[in-house]
Amino acid sequence: MEFIKWFVLGALVLIAIGLLVTNIRIVPQARAYVVERLGAYHGTWQVGLHFKIPLIDKIARKVSLKEKVIDFPPQPVITKDNVTMEIDTVIYFQITDPKLYTYGVESPMDAIENLTATTLRNIIGELELDESLTSREHINSKIRLVLDEATDPWGIKINRVEVKNITPPRDIQTAMEKQMRAERERREAILIAEGEKKSAILIAEGQKEAAILQAEAKKQTAIKEAEGQSEAILMINKATADGLKLIKDAQLDDAVIKLKSLEAFQKAADGQATKIIIPSEIQGLAGLASSVKELVKE
Repeated sequence: MEFIKWFVLGALVLIAIGLLVTNIRIVPQARAYVVERLGAYHGTWQVGLHFKIPLIDKIARKVSLKEKVIDFPPQPVITKDNVTMEIDTVIYFQITDPKLYTYGVESPMDAIENLTATTLRNIIGELELDESLTSREHINSKIRLVLDEATDPWGIKINRVEVKNITPPRDIQTAMEKQMRAERERREAILIAEGEKKSAILIAEGQKEAAILQAEAKKQTAIKEAEGQSEAILMINKATADGLKLIKDAQLDDAVIKLKSLEAFQKAADGQATKIIIPSEIQGLAGLASSVKELVKE
């Protein structure tokens, strides 16, 4: 009997130790455990070591406090100008209150998806197609505000909302591509025309500058030639004046002057002139010279 008593006691101790060990919980970093006691909310365990009372306490939910990302499938929406297109969004959210997240809504992710779809339809319904394609930032901020306000009672914080893709109908895409192609061709033609215009302007300016430089060069050349001719005339006139001054200073008599005239006449006679006008003084000298020649012969 004593053996049975100690065996039962040892078994009870082992069972107690096993229950104690199996009900010790360690909550890791960035996680929280929602604990219920007898079916009612008891508390939220944060990071660290915790003990759960067997058969009384129960971990209702293990919640991750990290930021999460949900990529929702494309949602069909209709713009203000009655164009149907598909838009898919990406939601960045974080659980801030594990208790509200556990008891606030039955299926938080489905609730966020449906709320995002309805909000997106409301926003796009107020915009035309062109506005929808160019107003991503406006759509993102408006969806985030609506979702953040709606999910606050669920213990969820919406950090960011991004419109991932906007897919208009195929015929609209084709028309937009044609429009973009025409716009690119128009810009290309404008750039080519501007380039040709600038090229023509540069060529004209170059020709203008070349003509100005040529005219300036001709002007300088003419000025230099005129200055040279002027200096030559001045030098000739000065030389002539000096020669006349020397002749005047020499006080030549009539015989020398007549002799010089005869030499000048001889040079003129050797030329190509057909008519020569002989001054009377030179005629007399010529006659005198002939008489002297005849006397010498006799």
